[in-house]
Amino acid sequence: MNPAARGWISGGLGALPARVNQLLQGAADWLNHRSSPGVSRLSTTWRRSLQLRVAATTTIVTGVIVLLIGVFLIDQIGNGVLKAKRDASISQASLGLEAAGAQFEGLTPGDLNGIRQAVDQIASDPARSAGTLSGDLFTKVVRSTDPVVNRQLPVSQPIPAELRRQVDRGAVAMQYAPIRTPSQSGEVPGLIVGQPLDTQAGAFELYYLFPLTAEQRTLSLVQRTVLLAGLALVLLVAVIAALVTRQVVRPVRVAAQTASRLAGGQLSERIKVKGEDDIALLGESFNDMAASLQQQIQRLENLSRLQQRFTSDVSHELRTPLTTIRMAAELLHGSREDFAPELARSVELLTNELDRFESLLADLLEISRYDAGAARLETEQVDIRGIVERAVAAAQALAARHGVELRADLGDEPVIAEVDARRIERVLRNLLGNALDHAESRPVTVRVGANAASVAVTVRDEGVGLRPGEAALVFNRFWRGDPSRSRLTGGTGLGLAISLEDVRLHHGWLQAWGARGRGAVFRMTLPRVAGGPLESSPLPLQPPEVLAS
Repeated sequence: MNPAARGWISGGLGALPARVNQLLQGAADWLNHRSSPGVSRLSTTWRRSLQLRVAATTTIVTGVIVLLIGVFLIDQIGNGVLKAKRDASISQASLGLEAAGAQFEGLTPGDLNGIRQAVDQIASDPARSAGTLSGDLFTKVVRSTDPVVNRQLPVSQPIPAELRRQVDRGAVAMQYAPIRTPSQSGEVPGLIVGQPLDTQAGAFELYYLFPLTAEQRTLSLVQRTVLLAGLALVLLVAVIAALVTRQVVRPVRVAAQTASRLAGGQLSERIKVKGEDDIALLGESFNDMAASLQQQIQRLENLSRLQQRFTSDVSHELRTPLTTIRMAAELLHGSREDFAPELARSVELLTNELDRFESLLADLLEISRYDAGAARLETEQVDIRGIVERAVAAAQALAARHGVELRADLGDEPVIAEVDARRIERVLRNLLGNALDHAESRPVTVRVGANAASVAVTVRDEGVGLRPGEAALVFNRFWRGDPSRSRLTGGTGLGLAISLEDVRLHHGWLQAWGARGRGAVFRMTLPRVAGGPLESSPLPLQPPEVLAS
């Protein structure tokens, strides 16, 4: 076998398991969609059982390899047996040539009776095949090159015309052809060896007809042996593959069942570890993970209980007296026209501060939920432009109070993302309120952008801007860039901090840029799919004129 062919076969056999597995998986999928419920269940079992797939794939691959090796062995053995038979037959024919020539001594070409007797003597001389254990009888046929003499000779066996033409050219030739033997009725596979025979009586052709029945029996025995051995080997490999795979699959199944029970709340479940091998190491790692998970869950449960207690205490300690104060303040606020001007102003200030205090209390409760790790997303597929429109509409009254033009560039195409609409709208309201607070009566612009993986919203004001380093501080709790500035919005100092936590909960970015006298830009970037990765933002953080300079 040449190296190229050997390399091709080796490469094909190396890729055979993967190809067989792909074919079997494709067949299972096809049967699952097109066949009866019974076959569909079998297809489902195939997809779910790693042990079945490995055992079946190993069995098929082994069967193919055994088949190829068996065919190769049978072919080599057959060629060897036939080659030995050919060599022995040629040797036998060469040895008999001299004896056959002796039968024609003293005869002339016209002595037809003598020639016929010599031919009968040659043909009737029984002999056994050389090179065989069974010693099957072979027969001899003599033909003349003279048609007149040839018609007088008996025809016991037909000789193929092609073989006769080769012998007639003076060459020793052979050919496989069916022959008749004295010991068997009918024709059997045989080997005919012909050679020219030159005598005093003329030119003749001597043919030896060797039956191949013994070789056929030998090859049949070899084929049966290879077949039975191959089947036994394939079955043995299938059993071994099933047993070996079971040793690997069984711990995986135990791990899957244990993980399922852990997910169901049985946090004390563990895998029983035996031995010190890789599977045992996997079990120990799984148990360590389960223990760590149990500790974390217990910690979260404790934090949740603390948060619930905190919420209950705040509600009891603050909301009840705050409600009483609110009722009294509303009563005073309703009668403020009957008070003196300075007293009426005090009532209005009291009402405004109560509103701010209630907002501060709500923000504190929200921050406490983030600190306790209890904040959860309630995501849905929404058009971000709709959330921006609601936030802008809610901020129009505040913009009017500031004398600020509020602009919105939402684009024409829907911007769909998986977000918690309530939290994102709260983020946008906080950003818009902050921008309007610092706009200095200049326009505030909201832009929406998107790419294949993310969406972004920028809120830009052209007001006082930020000093160097303040962009990293604006999201700190209770931070104010200029403490002397008043808040028309009654802010609590927690709005941007809560906004940052809301965006982080979406695995997004909330970034700020600002320059003194050039305004500020806040950019919110969110993945289109909740929890998805972010690599870039579709909108720049800095304004175009800054990027161009």
